[in-house]
Amino acid sequence: MTTATFKKEDVLIEALPYIQQFEGKTFVIKYGGAVMEDENLKTMIAKDVTLLRKIGINVVVIHGGGKEITSLSNKLNIQTKFVNGQRYTDEETLNVVQMVLAGSINKDIVRRINIHGGRAVGISGIDGDMIKVKKYDKENLGLVGEVVDVNETLIKNLLKDGYLPVIAPMGIDNYGTVYNVNADIAAGSLAGAIDAAKLVYMSDTEGVIINGNLVPHLTEKQILDFIKNGIINGGMIPKVESALNALNAGVNKVHIVDGRIEHALLLEIFTEEGVGTEIVCE
Repeated sequence: MTTATFKKEDVLIEALPYIQQFEGKTFVIKYGGAVMEDENLKTMIAKDVTLLRKIGINVVVIHGGGKEITSLSNKLNIQTKFVNGQRYTDEETLNVVQMVLAGSINKDIVRRINIHGGRAVGISGIDGDMIKVKKYDKENLGLVGEVVDVNETLIKNLLKDGYLPVIAPMGIDNYGTVYNVNADIAAGSLAGAIDAAKLVYMSDTEGVIINGNLVPHLTEKQILDFIKNGIINGGMIPKVESALNALNAGVNKVHIVDGRIEHALLLEIFTEEGVGTEIVCE
């Protein structure tokens, strides 16, 4: 039976054991891509994460905002530069990153969740020295940070008090320098640090596509082989690598889903078939 033929009662009955299984557990949701541009999808995501919180699942949201950063940079006549698909961040661009990620986008997500009673709180990786980084040195990307540690105290305290943290992916080093951080990598590091049961990447990709087909289930060994052979490439590599890092840090399962599908988050978590790719250890 496909999700399209489900009756409402079928969906509820199928979801029940999953709700019981995950009550009290923590999910990290990384939210980005085209999902952040459509008003209806933004409202839908806000409702879905609020629903998870209302049924007893702890939720942490980490968001991107690349297109918005580029848009504001253009308006301010700040040149946008990419190196192998990754944003080069100089001091001017970093100011835009802070304005967009820790400011407008973060607070808009918080506002939307709180409309539905989600008790969201907007913070960034700078707050509470949460995301500790060093300068990314594999390529010259300017003020882009590599995560070296996560101080989970603030997040755990917010969750304990019933709040839903919404986190902008920025980090800080031991000298007080602020860095831009890849949102996928930040999500994976954070999920591992807080012992999340699930890490869900929501963007504008169906999941992991192999030979033109969506692969619903992958193991760590399969992913490493696909990367080695060039089958998984481009922007999917940092996503699956951060997924593997999260699994190795203790996350039970990682999901990559297409946020453009209505209620993809709920369908992936609460139905047997799912709608994206789940990644597990061996």
